[in-house]
Amino acid sequence: MEKDLRQQKTTIIKIALFGPESTGKTTLAKQLAEYYETEWVPEFARDYLQEKWEENQHICTADDMMPIAYGQMALENEKIAEAKKYLFCDTNLMVTKVFSEVYYGFCDPLLNEAALKHDYDLFFLTDIDVPWEKDDIRDKAEGRETVFSVFKQTLIDNKKPFIPLSGDKETRLAIAVAIINNLTLAKERGLSSQDFVEIYNNGTDFENVFKQLDIFKNGIPKSNLVSPATTHNGILSLSENEFQEKALFYDAEKSKFKLKKFVPASGAASRMFKFLTAFLNDFDINNETINAYINRKKDSELPIFIVAMEKFPFFKSVDQKLREIYPNFESLSRDYKNYYFIKILLSSDYFDFANKPKAVLPFHEYNTHIAIPIEEHLNECVHYATSEKVSNLHFTVSEAHQNLFEESILLLKQKIENESAIEINVGYSYQSKKTDSVTVDVNNKLVRDKNNKLVFRPGGHGALIDNLNQLDADIIFVKNIDNVIQNHINEITLYKKALAGILITIQQKVFGYLKAIEKKEIHKEGIAEITSFLKVRLNTDLSSDFNKFTLENQIEKIKELLDRPIRVCGMVKNEGEPGGGPFWVMNDKGEVSLQIVETSQVDLTNKKQLEILAEATHFNPVDLVCGIKNYKGQKFNLKQFVDQKSGFIVEKSVEGKAVKSYELPGLWNGSMANWLTVFVAVPLITFNPVKTVNDLLKPAHQPQ
Repeated sequence: MEKDLRQQKTTIIKIALFGPESTGKTTLAKQLAEYYETEWVPEFARDYLQEKWEENQHICTADDMMPIAYGQMALENEKIAEAKKYLFCDTNLMVTKVFSEVYYGFCDPLLNEAALKHDYDLFFLTDIDVPWEKDDIRDKAEGRETVFSVFKQTLIDNKKPFIPLSGDKETRLAIAVAIINNLTLAKERGLSSQDFVEIYNNGTDFENVFKQLDIFKNGIPKSNLVSPATTHNGILSLSENEFQEKALFYDAEKSKFKLKKFVPASGAASRMFKFLTAFLNDFDINNETINAYINRKKDSELPIFIVAMEKFPFFKSVDQKLREIYPNFESLSRDYKNYYFIKILLSSDYFDFANKPKAVLPFHEYNTHIAIPIEEHLNECVHYATSEKVSNLHFTVSEAHQNLFEESILLLKQKIENESAIEINVGYSYQSKKTDSVTVDVNNKLVRDKNNKLVFRPGGHGALIDNLNQLDADIIFVKNIDNVIQNHINEITLYKKALAGILITIQQKVFGYLKAIEKKEIHKEGIAEITSFLKVRLNTDLSSDFNKFTLENQIEKIKELLDRPIRVCGMVKNEGEPGGGPFWVMNDKGEVSLQIVETSQVDLTNKKQLEILAEATHFNPVDLVCGIKNYKGQKFNLKQFVDQKSGFIVEKSVEGKAVKSYELPGLWNGSMANWLTVFVAVPLITFNPVKTVNDLLKPAHQPQ
């Protein structure tokens, strides 16, 4: 036998099966080789030790380690020449090294060096969840957990790219094939094995990552604005009496539907306190006055916060804590009082408001208590999202914050149920890690942080289309966590119910047409009525050559246009708030539709597009009512109605370096682009977001 531990160089993808005895390595190696029609490397030690046992019943000793290592490398190098694209190694020198160390407390330096040096594109760490199978050369079933942990730690310590595999042999094969296919694509795109494993462990979908890399390279087409949507040109304008009628219609019909309120609430309140965090990071109380800081930074937010400090709903609690911490608080100068107030408001040892979700922060001061947004949403929910004395509320939360939500709801739910005599069911979901974005530098190369880890960012609120897609409801009310109001619940209820009434009216008409089409009851004379409905009520124009279609093709086209989820969106007058607005937009097929468009989606270098943007009269307050089931009562797959070509490239910084990440099409932007859409003008009273803490000083959030 040639005594050579060198590993032959190759361009094929090599997968090493790695794990203790009797963990399915051989079975999987054979399965994979058969699946990919290539070679696999058997375990040299098995035949070597079996022969030794049969000759004189001798078992493995420390002296066998090097012969086994030489034999294993000879087999691997032999199989490389015969393999096609992939080579699957039942074992490798790293396995021999671990066995030598575990059983003999020693590893030959030559073996150790070679084992660490040898490269494999991926290690599959085979779990001990398969039954132990005894044979002549295996040790014993006891202690498998300890041995497995040694195998795993060896891979970690030596920074080898590995993924654990568990389950029965069919499950392992299916998982392994999916992983290998994605690894192959990743390699073709220049990703390393380390990149691949980190993306896999993060839970990010590889198809999404490959799409993101293409987007970073090619950019995202800007929206093609045709004109702003205005009242009587894409935005429905109703009188007060008409709103009342629609609300009453909803009340009469709602018992037929399962209702739910959907509240995106996963983010922390860091932006809400951004100017205060900046102040603490850049202000030195010993060398500067607060006024000097304000002048130096030209900070317009901080003086408002300080002057109106006593009007914030959290003032009394913070002030009380200050007096506990600083017994001499009253004798401090005004600057020290203000500085300490801000410091403990944000300190992780005390209130830590910037790191908590907005949902649990004090927003409103009533005569009897302080209300957080969760309470306001629970209260709203029982007012307009209730049928048959049951109200359903769903929050999207971050996993780290779910306990805070549950603790708050435990205290508030019973109170509101008792007051309203309505049962409230609360559900939660997380933004899927599958939708996370990788981060790239200016050259579109993956970025790593100071700990040499890939940087991932959440995929934006467009990822919540997955969460919405999981809900079981006929009608869903959507409203952001920070868009709540103190008092005026009756007005809020009226307009929410009216939007739902409009949705039901449209849905009944759409469903009627679709059922008639299914029964073949639509004839030539009925086409004109439906096309008029599409144009007038649903703002949907048919192509200019529609009249040239055969009757059968006309009906098929109408069915395609009608059989979609429906959204009715409230729109408020544009008062300069940041965010999206309603526009007529042309897609790459020349089709014009109503869309909610963010400024970042517009080509600001195009004079005509800039003029259209400036002519906008309305703003999207994220006040939606959605119908997500078809005329047969079946849920739509909402992912089929996303504009996959839209989205946002977001520029950020990581440790001072400019980087880019991708955000999915917004939930109410591109993620609902291909829904049936109706925009309705609603009063400004329905829109009261709290983007910065100073927004809590606005009349909508102050005691009446």
